[in-house]
Amino acid sequence: MSLNLATMLREAARSNPNKPAILYDGGQITYRELDQLTDHVAASLRREGIGPHDAVAVQVPNLPHFVIAYFAILKNGSVVVPLNVLLKSREIDHQLRDSDSRALITWSGSLDEAARGAAEAGVDQIFVVTLPGEPPPATGRPVEELLSGPAPMRSVLEPTEPGDPAVIVFTSGTTGRPKGAELTHFQLYMNAEIPGRLFGILPDDVVMVVLPLFHVFGLSSELNICVRFGATMSLVPRFTPDKVLEVIQRDAVTVFEGVPTMYIALLNHPDAERYDLSTLRVAISGGAPLPAEVLDDFETRFGVTILEGYGLTETASTTSFNISAEERKIYSVGKPIWGVEVEIWDEQGQPQHPGSQHVGEIVVRGVNTMRGYYRNPEATDEAFAGGWFHTGDLGYVDEDGYLFIVDRKKDLVIRGGYNVYPREVEEVLYTHPKVAEAAVVGIPHPRLGEELKAYVQLKPGSSLGEEELIAFTKERLAAYKYPRVIEFWDELPKLATGKIAKEPLREHARGAAPAGSRASA
Repeated sequence: MSLNLATMLREAARSNPNKPAILYDGGQITYRELDQLTDHVAASLRREGIGPHDAVAVQVPNLPHFVIAYFAILKNGSVVVPLNVLLKSREIDHQLRDSDSRALITWSGSLDEAARGAAEAGVDQIFVVTLPGEPPPATGRPVEELLSGPAPMRSVLEPTEPGDPAVIVFTSGTTGRPKGAELTHFQLYMNAEIPGRLFGILPDDVVMVVLPLFHVFGLSSELNICVRFGATMSLVPRFTPDKVLEVIQRDAVTVFEGVPTMYIALLNHPDAERYDLSTLRVAISGGAPLPAEVLDDFETRFGVTILEGYGLTETASTTSFNISAEERKIYSVGKPIWGVEVEIWDEQGQPQHPGSQHVGEIVVRGVNTMRGYYRNPEATDEAFAGGWFHTGDLGYVDEDGYLFIVDRKKDLVIRGGYNVYPREVEEVLYTHPKVAEAAVVGIPHPRLGEELKAYVQLKPGSSLGEEELIAFTKERLAAYKYPRVIEFWDELPKLATGKIAKEPLREHARGAAPAGSRASA
């Protein structure tokens, strides 16, 4: 049995060849054109000596070139290795080596670091995407070389088995070096087919693709789903509130998918009402828990329902989802999708009954769960201890089967013997009318072990004192939960996906003076 994920593109082009597959600044590409372009690049890769099962890294922002390269590599029967465009040479070297990549398709904005990383990794085939008006690349070859040369005599679609790896996506590396999660053609197809039907994606939809395509959320929940159902992708290379609002209006976007910080930025935009957002029918949030206050305020201001889901790189993006405004439970991440099981395990590895409200680690198994970490059997065995994938997230399942995320396991702060979940504290901080973003971490304390510190970004034009905000949280949280230290930053650090990056905050907190002189039990 053969199942190449790129069959989705072939079928979409056959069903509706003249429909726009991609909208971008300056033009559009139809499904017929996308199918032909990817055939051409796939044939060029084969002429370059790239064969089935060889890995090709793609380090390109949300430009048409990413989509073309992605499906061309799949059509060739090769494996796609998406790389973050912000990686430094050392990180690029590691990920190219670790994935056994044979070639790298990068872009001018990452070329300096990419060239050094590729040289260290021994990868000498580099193709470079340049933007209009830019000179030819000083290193590597123009990506146009893959688009030149003779066109293939027939359509290209190398047979692959359902269990063959299609993509190796590297985890964020919050614990140790990033590991490459192997996602198969079958897993990625199922994670387009099932969530796409739950999202209600139709060929008439225009989906904004502002989540980076090198991240599994954008790759699986946007790119693959859009192509599977023949919808149109509106590509935005970099998130800014002004650009997103402009493109929603320009392209009559119907579906917006984002992470919480994007919703916060849009909610705090002073002139959002100047844009026509009437075409939006639904918004989808994932990647991190969405603060309740933000969800309520966004839906009230924009009149658009936000449906939350949950997933990880290792689960090909979607694990659970709230399927509609009528069937959702506010502040939950919904129920497991078809073919996926979710349990809550205590510290002894015992499953907890739904409805018990017992907080434990979320474990997952099913059609969406990765094949394993590439060339890392020890990490794979550890992640699948007991036959289930251990997510590292803490949560509970209510009596109706809805999953609620409490926090990351590694984010748990133990203050004087009491467990404190930073997300609960952050939820309270978000209810303050002057707070735009907040992140809570643990800091060393000589008597309590750990104390809570909050990093806060205020809304534009707002001012607020530390003691005032501490008093605000003290009124709303148990005595052991409220933060004794608050630090205001102009801007909190972000990952490439737009999520708040807690690791730099933890490093900053570890370098600060202990909180012992300021904390009280």
